[in-house]
Amino acid sequence: MIRAIMNGCNGKMGQCITDICKNDPDITIVAGIDVYDGIKNDYPVFPSLSACRVDADVIIDFSNANAVDELLDYCEAKEIPVVLCTTGLSDAQLKRVDKVAQSTAVLKSANMSLGINTLMELLRKAALVFAPAGFDMEIVEKHHNLKVDAPSGTALALADSMNEALDHAYTYKYDRSKERVKRDRHEIGIAAVRGGTIVGEHEVIFAGQDEVIEFKHTAYSKAVFAKGAVEAAKFLAGKPAGRYGMEDVIAAK
Repeated sequence: MIRAIMNGCNGKMGQCITDICKNDPDITIVAGIDVYDGIKNDYPVFPSLSACRVDADVIIDFSNANAVDELLDYCEAKEIPVVLCTTGLSDAQLKRVDKVAQSTAVLKSANMSLGINTLMELLRKAALVFAPAGFDMEIVEKHHNLKVDAPSGTALALADSMNEALDHAYTYKYDRSKERVKRDRHEIGIAAVRGGTIVGEHEVIFAGQDEVIEFKHTAYSKAVFAKGAVEAAKFLAGKPAGRYGMEDVIAAK
């Protein structure tokens, strides 16, 4: 049984992961970290990692950028693997992640969904077939009306997966309204839609002469990201120091 610490346990994602782990025979949460103590959990909750005295095999982090510095210090000192799901990290924090990965296993991904990460693998292969044949590549992403950043990190990750396969020969076009020019063949268009309570929808379009191929992923709840984080934690526990991604989790299945 893998023992996990849930960093940010009383947030929405922390509680979702808690519920998933209750029904997973391979992993259990032995402690939680959160400054908010208004939720009763089946495990002890501490206000900070420095106050936690519970041993664990891995940490799952869904907190906030302000809490990541302490998290990285703790993981480096304890040499405990961490699934780092918090977004919005600064350049300095991202560099710190690379340094900590020299001491322990760190898994960080732009999106924790198993579906999205499998889609990235499919897009790499598709891009190698369709781009040389002259197909245009476009991405349309949709999210709820409270999301403040655009395009989404996942949309950029999807574009990156195709661009990496094509030796970074493509640029990204985010807005066509300010210029009247023909579409450049070596660009990937990325459009963002914000409305309602859309959890997350990403559509990748390969548009060629007289035919169109579409790849689409729809998240109906945040549980898809929580499930991916749990699978990542089970994969990461016991792994040697280094940087890992969800592609490693998928390859191990």
